Amino acid sequence: MLQQVEGSKAVAVAVAACRPQVVCAYPISPQTHIVEELSRMVKAGELTGCEYVNVESEFAAMSGAIGASAVGARSYTATASQGLLYMVEAVYNASGMELPIVMTVANRAIGAPINIWNDHGDAMSQRDSGWLQLYATSNQEAADLHVQAFRIAEELSVPVMVCMDGFVLTHATEQVDIPEQAQVDAFLPPFVPQQVLDPDNPVSIGAMVGPEAFTEVRYLAHHRQLDALKTIPRVAAEFAAVFGRDSGGLVRPYRLDGAETVVIALGSVFGTLQDVVDHERDAGVSVGLLGITSFRPFPYDAVREALAGAKRVVVLERALAVGVGGIVATDVRSALVGAEIDQRTVIAGLGGRPITVPSLRGMVTSAVAGELEPLTFLDLDAVVVERELARVDGSAR
Repeated sequence: MLQQVEGSKAVAVAVAACRPQVVCAYPISPQTHIVEELSRMVKAGELTGCEYVNVESEFAAMSGAIGASAVGARSYTATASQGLLYMVEAVYNASGMELPIVMTVANRAIGAPINIWNDHGDAMSQRDSGWLQLYATSNQEAADLHVQAFRIAEELSVPVMVCMDGFVLTHATEQVDIPEQAQVDAFLPPFVPQQVLDPDNPVSIGAMVGPEAFTEVRYLAHHRQLDALKTIPRVAAEFAAVFGRDSGGLVRPYRLDGAETVVIALGSVFGTLQDVVDHERDAGVSVGLLGITSFRPFPYDAVREALAGAKRVVVLERALAVGVGGIVATDVRSALVGAEIDQRTVIAGLGGRPITVPSLRGMVTSAVAGELEPLTFLDLDAVVVERELARVDGSAR
């Protein structure tokens, strides 16, 4: 059903349609509206068969989800930024115990300095935690990805993060085709856990593992991620068959036909880049766009195939590996080993700084002209940086 709705509410309604049995909630901006709406739905009797658990911290939220999932309940939570960092120990436990928890990460910068606005530093910090990470380009995709996430998580018995840009998507009101309950029921079967704590059939989950078996445990976790590379596109295709629209998958190509320059990006900036690509194509510039939906597992083969005709690639990132540069760029570089494709990295939008159409057009122009540095900070205030560097250098003397 088409509705003009805030992104957070669209996600909450989509999650509710998946019939979660336990929702563990602790508020932190910008995800709070999601769990608030789920709370309202439970209280109003619109979401039945669900235990809504108010907890005292983000760590408790993930711990509660772990306990619920371990006894066979479909479990959900949401967080952002420092909240994700606070639950990190339990985040690793959830994946190590192979529990199919779904969590929304409303992407927000990590302090210090304190910043409540959007970038991808929070989720990117957990890229090796064993969770699948799916990035939404729009509120429509955010809602759709949650329905697919429960299916993927439960088929593979792995936890899944659905990442959506804080405020840019969570607090934006736009038209969304809300998944209908009948459609979700047809797409998402009742949860049948692959492992469960049952007094009548006792087993250990998350027990101590010594050196003699730990490598094998990690190998199996890696293998499940590789299995997801087949599961994610299959589930996306089945979703399209039921709901009548494409959403999810591994990558999202846009106007790659004949594109010599390709921009790669994750999240909501994809929409702005589509406008930039359209403008440049109309002006005769052979530029295209590749969105990464599945960041973990990273779709190396799909990226390599999509970029086969490119001469140069610009990876636009909303996170920074301090002292290194790009995070996504490292995976893209691995995907392109042996290919004669020039690669540049652009760091943009950190801490919620707007990524504007003029800046993106300038980036494309510089890339096509071969004038883009290997690592560029888009719209960096050079005057402020140089003044601070001069002050630090002066103090050092």
